[in-house]
Amino acid sequence: MSGILQALREQQHHMNPKEQILAQFILEHAHEAVHLSITELAGRSGTSAATVSRFCRSLLFKGYGDFRMKLAAELVQPVPAKPSYQDIVAGNTLHSIAQAIETNHLRSISDTTRQLDLTEVQRAVDALHDARRIDLYGMATSGMVAYDCQQKLVRIGKMAQHWADSHMQITSATSLGEGDVAFAFSYSGETPETLDALLCAKERGATTISLTKFGANRISQLADIRLYASSLEEGMRRGDMASRIAQLHVVDILFTALLSLHFDDYVPLLEQSFQEVKKYRKEKGR
Repeated sequence: MSGILQALREQQHHMNPKEQILAQFILEHAHEAVHLSITELAGRSGTSAATVSRFCRSLLFKGYGDFRMKLAAELVQPVPAKPSYQDIVAGNTLHSIAQAIETNHLRSISDTTRQLDLTEVQRAVDALHDARRIDLYGMATSGMVAYDCQQKLVRIGKMAQHWADSHMQITSATSLGEGDVAFAFSYSGETPETLDALLCAKERGATTISLTKFGANRISQLADIRLYASSLEEGMRRGDMASRIAQLHVVDILFTALLSLHFDDYVPLLEQSFQEVKKYRKEKGR
């Protein structure tokens, strides 16, 4: 299932009755829907053009044209012939557990890559490159991803800091301004502490970036630049493993793009940091 369709399925029960009807029609007739005009879609689904337009904007698309184009692009991409996400069940053998985790991680990476908006990725790379200072916000599992991002950025000379403490996130955000970046990590897109910090940074004039699961959520709605990880199929016992891998995948793409697009700026700094750590470890006999 495409990322857009998966997001529709997850969010359908939060929609108003007319939007639920529209979402159900698209889920059942996606390949037909992408060939319909807004008026035709409204007629076929028993809704209205206003409902279709409002529906698309609520999902953070620019309009029906943007929604139809991106859904069509997802539908024409070949879907990898891989098993669905595997949940944790009692009594599995170590062999089946290892295979299930491999399946989940590969699927999360593949699904995330397929639904990436490369225009937004480029905007994020440009913002990070130009930033005077970068704040990174995230709690729990998403906080580990934010810390990984900090480690990468510091190695290439960026003034980046991950704040795990929610009060320090706000404290740091108050000193941001134009030319700075605040990057929020939250798979659900609804983590209150991360949302508060991002809102504070935005009010101070910083450029805001979000990395959440695909679909509308409060953190992505607030962000200037919206990045998405794959929206996993439902299951209560995976312990955020696949979502963490999906987020780390996006961070790796951003970091590699920074290095590739600004090779002469960053690669010498990356090499220097590597050599300095190697030197001091050698001096201390480690």
